[in-house]
Amino acid sequence: MGRDLVQRSDTATPRDLIRRISIPRDLAQRIAAATPPGRDRAVDALRALAVLGVVLGHWLVTALILDSGTVRAASPLRYMPQLAPASWLFQTLAIFFLVCGQTGARSHATARARGTTYRRWLVRRMARLSRPVTAVLVVWIVTAVAMLASGADPQTVRTLVKLVYSPLWFLLVLAVLTAATPLIARLHPLWPFAIVALVDLARYCSARYGLDGLDTLGSVNVAAGWLVPYSLGGAWARERLCGRTTGWTLLLGGVAATAALILWAGYPVAMVGVPGAAVSNLDPPTLAAVTFGLAQCGAALLLLGPLRRALRRPAVWATVALVNLSAMTIFLWHQTAMIAVTAIGMITGGPLPGLHTVPDGPGWVLARLAWLPAFALALLICVAAFHIHERGRPEKRGRPGTVHERPPAEPSRARQPA
Repeated sequence: MGRDLVQRSDTATPRDLIRRISIPRDLAQRIAAATPPGRDRAVDALRALAVLGVVLGHWLVTALILDSGTVRAASPLRYMPQLAPASWLFQTLAIFFLVCGQTGARSHATARARGTTYRRWLVRRMARLSRPVTAVLVVWIVTAVAMLASGADPQTVRTLVKLVYSPLWFLLVLAVLTAATPLIARLHPLWPFAIVALVDLARYCSARYGLDGLDTLGSVNVAAGWLVPYSLGGAWARERLCGRTTGWTLLLGGVAATAALILWAGYPVAMVGVPGAAVSNLDPPTLAAVTFGLAQCGAALLLLGPLRRALRRPAVWATVALVNLSAMTIFLWHQTAMIAVTAIGMITGGPLPGLHTVPDGPGWVLARLAWLPAFALALLICVAAFHIHERGRPEKRGRPGTVHERPPAEPSRARQPA
């Protein structure tokens, strides 16, 4: 029998090997059968791409360096600024807010049609955010207290806790926008876009002419900046973003505006925060980040047609569905997964390339890419342990394993971007 297995392995084609490690066919078929017929699978694919883009971006631009017994965070973008354009691929929050705006508006419309009160609708939406967040907060509070009690360096603890908690800011913004969905659903995206532009103009005048007090206006953009793609999602839910012309207009207009702001207005090239940089495009969101987000939203709308065709395959759809079922858990625990691998690596006794070394050259980038499978494995363990907090109590209605989403049946394809 052993000889037969060796012979089978030797004669296996690459396609056979891919099939062996892919999602089992029966599971993929069950997920496809449990999916409501009117569900727009492309929306779920965009959500999955946005979450995985943020995760991969954090893993590639964050380094934990062991320096004289203290762990500190560093970014390869500080040492290799020529890699800044790579951040354009992984800063996908605009797509996430676009999808959240679309699904939020449709969910609220469905709830109203069913006679569900706003309060009940909001409580359900907030519960889906609060349960997984509570889990990660409790675990890391206990971990931080235990580390300090055992004599760990306070700066190290502060670095690790900040790394885990810092991405949570966007969930607070998402919660506020979700609560305001009934008002935002009919808001034209040009209004928050104009606010972002005016705030950036005020910040520029403050820096150039030494005007006091205007710098604090930047906090307004934390909400206004992400309100732009969220309100675009509301327009999408109302079938106002129809046809490929809208997608191309957003994509080309966003790219042109972003390029102009970087080349002639002095905005940073990196679309993520870089330690030590004078200006960050993300904290708070700048006009360049918003125009870049518009370009991403346009690209997302143009991808709807190809995604819908690809997601007709049960295996592809099953992968997207499984990611969506644990999307919030993946986002909340991906930094913990990286920290766990980094900590285990310290047991070897010496700094490991791409894990504990300064991110100052191409060698670090190649080594970090080699560590990504280890990060992914650690993240899978975290998801297996904590995804129950995202799912909450099972629904009473529907078949077991049904991929639940609250939007109504998909509108006519003629009115949606293809």
